[in-house]
Amino acid sequence: MSTAVSSQGTRPSRGPLTELLLGGGRARRITWIVVAAFLLVSAVRVISGEQALTSSSTIAAALLLAVPIGLAALGGLFSERAGVVNIGLEGMMILGTWGAGFAGYQWGWAAALAGGILFGAVGGLLHAVATVTFGVDHVVSGVAINILAGAAGAGGFSRFLSELFYADNAAGGGVTQSPALSSRPPEVSLPVLSSGPDLLGDVERQGWFLVSDLAGVARGLTSGVGLVTLIAVLLVPASYLLLWRTAFGLRLRACGENPAAADSLGVAVYRMKYIAVIISGSLAGLGGVFLVFIAGIYRENQTNGRGFIGLAALIFGNWRPGGLAAGAGLFGFADALQLRSRTAVVALLLLVAVLLAGVAIWQATRRRALQAVLAGVVAVGALIGFLTIEVLPPGIVSFTPHLTTLLVLSLASQRLRMPKADGLVYRRGEH
Repeated sequence: MSTAVSSQGTRPSRGPLTELLLGGGRARRITWIVVAAFLLVSAVRVISGEQALTSSSTIAAALLLAVPIGLAALGGLFSERAGVVNIGLEGMMILGTWGAGFAGYQWGWAAALAGGILFGAVGGLLHAVATVTFGVDHVVSGVAINILAGAAGAGGFSRFLSELFYADNAAGGGVTQSPALSSRPPEVSLPVLSSGPDLLGDVERQGWFLVSDLAGVARGLTSGVGLVTLIAVLLVPASYLLLWRTAFGLRLRACGENPAAADSLGVAVYRMKYIAVIISGSLAGLGGVFLVFIAGIYRENQTNGRGFIGLAALIFGNWRPGGLAAGAGLFGFADALQLRSRTAVVALLLLVAVLLAGVAIWQATRRRALQAVLAGVVAVGALIGFLTIEVLPPGIVSFTPHLTTLLVLSLASQRLRMPKADGLVYRRGEH
């Protein structure tokens, strides 16, 4: 057996999986949290009898709903790690949807991909010019870009362009939508898992604890996966490697932590901020492309606030790629569940009750009496709700994703740390 030498002697070397499960550090904690969460969801599914909690249809829908949010959050990650707050993600997504719709109906899905990214990048460039060059307050600039693009029914530049190009279009376009895309991007299903005999589907339908849940999740994540979905999933580890494992990423993050120190070491701070914000707009635009691909057409207000939710996912994820992906996935799951089954949403109350009971115990061990009591009271209320409520009112059900996001953000808020210079206007020689 091979051995690894340390200051305390020799010990058997561990394989990657063993190191992940038994080693130290962030990776081990995250792994065990994911395993515990999945076991809890599986147990809630068995107790409540709500198969939609881990069904392949729910997981597939959750993935679709999480992708645009995750791409917007990734865009915010690049911008804010460089010290520029990007409230304008929603507007950049809107520009991306219009660019994708315009290029897609004329030249096909590949052109739609390029058009959406380009229009989103233009939005990022405008934000960079305002904040980096002219020193405009970052929030003011972001809100202005949202209004300019046409967020919240403001019409804006997207409405102007639609009136200019689509108003008299006989191919189905109008002032609020483009003609349909001339082609759609390909979809793939991974070999063995979701193509050929439906082995995972057979296991999923058995309703076994944990095993059927794993089959449902695997089937939902590997069937009919679109091109942009694959790109979005790969961008999460790629962003981590770029930002935390390259010299470029180190320089970019230094601009968000201490731009004056970075400048003194020869980093071109203004240029790095420009690059980061343009990348931010491009990723938000790519999220808009995804929405156009799903609908097969551009429509006004297609983003429906996903840029703002992406910003919340970024904060929930503590400005890190893995965390924001988890935040986007959580919102996508809650949204998919309320679309698939109103009764399954009630089962989330049991999940909330167990989680908050754990929080109450943890706070009690740390001698935080007030937090422990509050978590315990809410946990009891959630449990009573699960036992007494059969179906939630439609208004509350539709608001479930937002309530879930607020709950998780409130629980995680004490461990969040934004980049130190995030949102500050930097001027060389003034710091």
